[in-house]
Amino acid sequence: MHARSSLTVLATALALLGTAATATATAATEPLSRPRVTAHFDLAGGQQPENITVGRDGSAYLTFSFARQMVRVGPDGRTHVLATLPAPAHAQTPNLGKAFVGGIARAHDGTLYVTYATGTADLTGVWAVRPGGRPHRIAALPADGLPNGLALDERTHRVYVTDSVHGVVHRLPASGGRAAVWAEGDALKPSTFAGANGLKLHGGALWVTNLDKGTVLRIPVTAHGTAGAIQVRATGMPSIDGFSFTGRGDTLLAARDDDEVDLVRPDGTHTAVLTAADGLRTPTSVAVHADRVYVPSAAYLTGADPNLLTARLDR
Repeated sequence: MHARSSLTVLATALALLGTAATATATAATEPLSRPRVTAHFDLAGGQQPENITVGRDGSAYLTFSFARQMVRVGPDGRTHVLATLPAPAHAQTPNLGKAFVGGIARAHDGTLYVTYATGTADLTGVWAVRPGGRPHRIAALPADGLPNGLALDERTHRVYVTDSVHGVVHRLPASGGRAAVWAEGDALKPSTFAGANGLKLHGGALWVTNLDKGTVLRIPVTAHGTAGAIQVRATGMPSIDGFSFTGRGDTLLAARDDDEVDLVRPDGTHTAVLTAADGLRTPTSVAVHADRVYVPSAAYLTGADPNLLTARLDR
C-alpha cells in the first residue's frame, strides 16, 4: 500500500529513485512467463485493488482500497462485490485523508479478514465477513494509525496487522478481541511516509516490508509466540509493497509501486521480473497459487488502468 495520490511530489521522487536502484526488464523474465492482464477495473468507481488472496479454485479475493470493498474475481475475469464497509461520517485517515481498506486474508471456512483505516475510533481496525454474512469489526486499532498488511495464522487462531504510520505489528485473536503490539523497532518505522507494510507468515516467522526504507524484514516467532529479533533480509527496493513466497524456500516476489515486481532471492539479491511493459500500473501486492502469479495494480501513480495481471511461474 501507499495510495499517496495526495503526495504527488513525494511519490514521483520515490518512483524515480526506485527506477535507478534496479535494472528494469522489458517483458516478463524467468521464472515468470506468459504475463497477461486478466481483469480491468473502473478507476472512476474507486476500483483500485490494494491486496489479494487466492481461493482453491483460482478465484482472486481483493480489497478495493477507496471503494471500501471486498470483491472476488472469478477465473472468468468477472468481478463480484462481496461486501462494502461502512463509510465514516468524516474520514481523517493519516497520510490519506480518506477511508482505506488494505490487507486481506481468507480462512478455510471462507471468512475474509481485512484492515480498515478511517482516522475514526468507531471504524478503524480489523473487520471480518463470513460467506453470505455482513461485515463486522472484530478488533479496534488506533485511529491515528494506518492499519495495512494482514496475515492470518489459522494454526494459532491469530491475526497479525502492520501499522504503516506507527511502524509496528499488532496481534489479535482471530475470533475477535483486544489487539496488542506484537513487534516494534526502528526497522519497522517510516522515514517519510509509510513504514511496515506488506506482511506474510512463512517458515516460522513473520515477514514484513518497509515501504520507505525499501527493505524485507524477517521476525522469528518464538516458541512462546513472542517476536524475536528483527532481521533485515533484503535492501535497495524503494516503494516496496506487498509480496508472496514462490514456494517452500525463502525466495519471494515483491510488488513495487514504481511499476515493477522483483524476484528476491534468499541471499537478498533481487531482479525485476515484471514491469510496466507487461501491464503493471502501480502494483500493490502479489499472490502465488500453484503455478500462477497474481499481481493487482491500483494505478495510484499512473492514474490509468487499475487491473489484475497473471503470469506463469516456472518452478
